[in-house]
Amino acid sequence: MDIIFKCPACEQELAVDAAGTGTVIECPACAGSVTVPAAEPGAEVETPLVETPPAPPVPDEKHFTVPVHTHAPAALIQRPNRPLEIAAKEGDKTVRIKSFKRTDCQEVGKDHFDETVSSFLEKVGQTNIISISPINYSYMELGSRTILTDYGVLIVFKG
Repeated sequence: MDIIFKCPACEQELAVDAAGTGTVIECPACAGSVTVPAAEPGAEVETPLVETPPAPPVPDEKHFTVPVHTHAPAALIQRPNRPLEIAAKEGDKTVRIKSFKRTDCQEVGKDHFDETVSSFLEKVGQTNIISISPINYSYMELGSRTILTDYGVLIVFKG
């Protein structure tokens, strides 16, 4: 059985279990101290069903430590590779770039793109090739004035 009474300061209606008679509680509305009165004899009040929100979870206490290395570790942060432009400008290491467009390798009705790229790769040598990347490009055909999309290859090599 609950005891229902009002806070003397703010008139907020409060409900407390009968076992709490005589205890001092804090009013949730005004935060004032309120003494729970005794239940009046013969005045049994049905307990309304009020859902109380669940208590927020208590976060786990975490203890973190920083590892201490007794020996000198290998470099944890490594320098990035130099950009190709800088590598190309430095002394004896020469980095070059060559691009092939498929339209540049076509003759009347014949496509020589594969043969052109293959012969260039043979001339450079496999050990000197740094990377081969496919490219897509668009161009305007002069005769019909339409925009066409085609492909090619970009080769980065030491030379």
